[in-house]
Amino acid sequence: MKFLFDSNTWQEIFGSISKNKTRTIITVIGVLWGIFIYVALSGAAKGLDNGFDKAFKTVAMNSMFVWAQNTSMPYDGFKTGRPMQLKLGDVETLENRIPEIQFIAPRITQGGFGSEPVYTVRGQKSGSYTLNGDYPIYTKISTKKIFDGGRFINQEDMDQARKVIVIGERVQQELFKKEEDPVGAYIRVGNVYFQVIGVHKLAQGVSFDSDSAMFIPFSTYRKLYNSGDNVGYLCIAAYDDADVVQVEKDIKAILKSTHRVNPKDERAFGSFNLGERFGEIMGFADGLTFMSLVVGIATILAGVIGIGNILLISVKERTKELGVRRALGATPSEVRNQIILESVFLTLIAGVVGIILGAGLLSGLNAFTKDADFPYANPTVPIPYVLGALAIMVILGTLIGLIPAQRAVSIKPIDALREE
Repeated sequence: MKFLFDSNTWQEIFGSISKNKTRTIITVIGVLWGIFIYVALSGAAKGLDNGFDKAFKTVAMNSMFVWAQNTSMPYDGFKTGRPMQLKLGDVETLENRIPEIQFIAPRITQGGFGSEPVYTVRGQKSGSYTLNGDYPIYTKISTKKIFDGGRFINQEDMDQARKVIVIGERVQQELFKKEEDPVGAYIRVGNVYFQVIGVHKLAQGVSFDSDSAMFIPFSTYRKLYNSGDNVGYLCIAAYDDADVVQVEKDIKAILKSTHRVNPKDERAFGSFNLGERFGEIMGFADGLTFMSLVVGIATILAGVIGIGNILLISVKERTKELGVRRALGATPSEVRNQIILESVFLTLIAGVVGIILGAGLLSGLNAFTKDADFPYANPTVPIPYVLGALAIMVILGTLIGLIPAQRAVSIKPIDALREE
């Protein structure tokens, strides 16, 4: 390893580089561009990944909605166009027959899906908002951020069918004074008075409910609005390792069987599979990461080959010089090591500069997208990935340097001295 710290070795390396400045710079830029592309694209993909993780952190990623529609095929004596209606019994049936379901929350709503919002009054102020009848388990699927001092619906509210309500932040702003604490106060929803037990804040990212939504116990909703066992729609979350597409198919198949619907009827029950959409988005991000790896490595390889070509030309131009060194006692290993070291040095310099430029671009991108509305956050590349790419570059630089190094070693001193 002495040659690494030998000033003569480095003088010869810098002397060789300085003789071909333009050619060397152009070739080094090729390697630099490869690592720059890898860092920039990988970081951009990671930013997209982080953004969607942040956007979906308030909801179960493997979640979906299922609702009833009208049949489009006759079956078992029933005509086409029969309206379907989900029931509470469907919840137990699905839980028992589909083990991949982690949570299932039946909901019933006024003010959504084309229905009229509910007129709500507080003193002299009023407004129209969405009213939901919910189970406490709903928060396992869609997290609700409740302001300090309040809470969401619990099991006791359900068991006793309490007239309690959780209101949205917008409802609070429109019905209450700015300094007034709504928790404990009463509001009139339709013709019924409810006590406010909490105010939910609309979290950043994906949310199933707006800030004008209100929530009461499902049991209370049934009692007040005489909805019986009817369910508006089902919110369902599968386990993380479950195939959400297959779970959706299984759910519809069981509902069709339970409600006596033609198995081929695709319109009787509607659905929206958030887990499937999320998987598609993550697949795109993974594809972008893979593309950055392929493009980056290909560009790096092309640049490293260019460095090898430069060194081959350099060896040819320095034939007489190398012959003199050999004649003066330089060993083949010393000549070989110098050429390889030059190759590794150029590759390493290009890699470090490329990484710095890529990191600078990602830093600027992070600052630009910090307050953006679209899902994008913290575009970075893990340090091990960067070091791994740099290690690959050094290895490639070493391997490609062996070619001109071997060419230099193969020159016979006597032949080199004769060459003009």
